[in-house]
Amino acid sequence: MPDPIPEAQLQVSRAVFLPEAHAVTRLLKQLEPLQSLEPAIADRAAGLVEDLRAGGGGTGIEAFLHEYGLNNAEGVAVMCLAEALLRIPDSQTADALIEDTFEQAKWEAHLGRSESWFVNASSWGLVISGKVINLPAGKPASLFARLIGRAGEPVVREALRTAMRFIGSRFVMGEDIAEGLSRAKAISRKGYRFSFDMLGEAARTVRQAEDYLSAYLEAVHAVGKHYAQQSPKDNQSLFAAPNISVKLSALHPRYEFVHRERVMAELLPRLEQIAAAAMQYGITISIDAEETRRLDIEMLVFARLLANPDYAGWSGIGFVVQAYQKCAPELIGWLAGQSAACGRIIPIRLVKGAYWDSEIKAAQIAGLEDYPVFTRKSYTDVSYIACAALLLAQSGRFYPQFATHNARTISQIQEIAAHFGYAPDAYEFQRLYGMGEKLHDLILPEYHSRVYAPIGHHEELLAYLIRRMLENGANTSFVHLLMDKDTDIATLIADPVATAQTLKGTPNPAIPLPGALFADRKNSFGLSLNNAAQQAQLQAALHLPPQGEGWG
Repeated sequence: MPDPIPEAQLQVSRAVFLPEAHAVTRLLKQLEPLQSLEPAIADRAAGLVEDLRAGGGGTGIEAFLHEYGLNNAEGVAVMCLAEALLRIPDSQTADALIEDTFEQAKWEAHLGRSESWFVNASSWGLVISGKVINLPAGKPASLFARLIGRAGEPVVREALRTAMRFIGSRFVMGEDIAEGLSRAKAISRKGYRFSFDMLGEAARTVRQAEDYLSAYLEAVHAVGKHYAQQSPKDNQSLFAAPNISVKLSALHPRYEFVHRERVMAELLPRLEQIAAAAMQYGITISIDAEETRRLDIEMLVFARLLANPDYAGWSGIGFVVQAYQKCAPELIGWLAGQSAACGRIIPIRLVKGAYWDSEIKAAQIAGLEDYPVFTRKSYTDVSYIACAALLLAQSGRFYPQFATHNARTISQIQEIAAHFGYAPDAYEFQRLYGMGEKLHDLILPEYHSRVYAPIGHHEELLAYLIRRMLENGANTSFVHLLMDKDTDIATLIADPVATAQTLKGTPNPAIPLPGALFADRKNSFGLSLNNAAQQAQLQAALHLPPQGEGWG
């Protein structure tokens, strides 16, 4: 029979499906004492944006995402191609997709509009592909007609796949850890730290889980030997060391709360191997964030790992918090309790969240009572700053790590950290490889910054690539708007707190609650058995013993 779930964890589980207005109202109340910092935040953020635009704003993939965002048919076409071409196994289907994608796209309109060679080269490639598929009249048509006549559709298909891989490679540090470490050398000379992520989604078989374990162990040994760091004696040098991000779903095919007994028996020993190797080399690991349905099992595994006496005195086990989750404040409170219980500092990476679309869809399909994430971007932005303040208020419990490409967010954190008495070197910022480089270069002389560096082959790239393109190609993202000369600085650095106050916590009307998804009938109602609080609620309603036989 599984052990009872501690009350502190149940508090987090209960907060997962909070009504949105309630969740936003308490965040705004929490931030009220910090509103006096707003003038300094706005001045600092405006200075950063001015410097960025004076320097060209962005290059490479950032410029590409601006040119091909989600506000035009061509941007959507790129997303479709990136999502599909890398995994379509047969040529006939690939050809059909290419033809359908290019039918309505107007690629010529993007030629020469960017200062980035990467964007212009990509645009020419897309124009050529579009002309081949849908030939207009005129001289260019004749040229491309001759091209297709000589090369044939298979050549065009492979060229497009190559283009998609090229776009994807701008997000990925290397196909293996050796290539990643080699590329890291030049970036390290600027002063950047690194967190290496072995690309891969949830394991579906035991064999896959064992392969992922081998990949993680190989990465730990390679990174540890490369940096030749022998077990730092103090946390300052430990937190400066390289980091390995570990996705727990990759280590077990049944990584779910309802299978927690099996997960503890089989996954935990695998994770302990990784942790022991990292401690040996004096580097750190971070338990990466995943969908909310995996949060309860993640908390159980993390608490058990942290309590292992073999790691006493080592503050190298980190956790990732996603601010778009309504339960994020409770999760930070729970993590503070774990830090106090084990007597060690926990590195905490705060991110906004990368699974929003799937979280919304999963809640609708299951007919859940509410969404586990906020339905408006401004609310997620408010939550991020509120969570950052909670981390910074817990001096001695956490080593805060703030992942962001937003000048406004960086400025807020800098001012809030100073408010709580933090020196600039007492925390760090983080950015994705291929993103936010110019922004982080600006702050690097005074503040620490770490590059989140994905490692993996093209076949492992798909899910990661789509998450990055969706979150950074969105019309409302800072990365997208920074390059838009029609967006003034005041709009770009607008205070999300003011926006949230105006909206008063009302959910996005375009996203009805799961139960009200259909206009003519109620959606079927469901519970998440992977949520500890909802499982306990169902057990109580059925008069079953808590954590009874058959529930784990």
